Amino acid sequence: MVSVVECRPDCGACCTAPSISSAIPGMPGGKPAGTPCVQLDEAKRCRIFGQPDRPSCCSGLQPSLEMCGQSREEAMVWLTRLERETAPA
Repeated sequence: MVSVVECRPDCGACCTAPSISSAIPGMPGGKPAGTPCVQLDEAKRCRIFGQPDRPSCCSGLQPSLEMCGQSREEAMVWLTRLERETAPA
């Protein structure tokens, strides 16, 4: 079982590491892996969190100990590996 956690301040790994193919306000073509979303604010929090124009792939992603680890660096490693393993061939 995966434990759910709260988002850590100044992280934003889940808004940076994965690619997003859905349109995002300010990024109509989505975003490539490793690129921070334009909707991240200075504290690396989502400006459109809870708003209807937030992509469903973002809304469905929930923080967990497995994904987030103990630091932003651990989260980036985990999410980058997941992106690589699920990328189309």
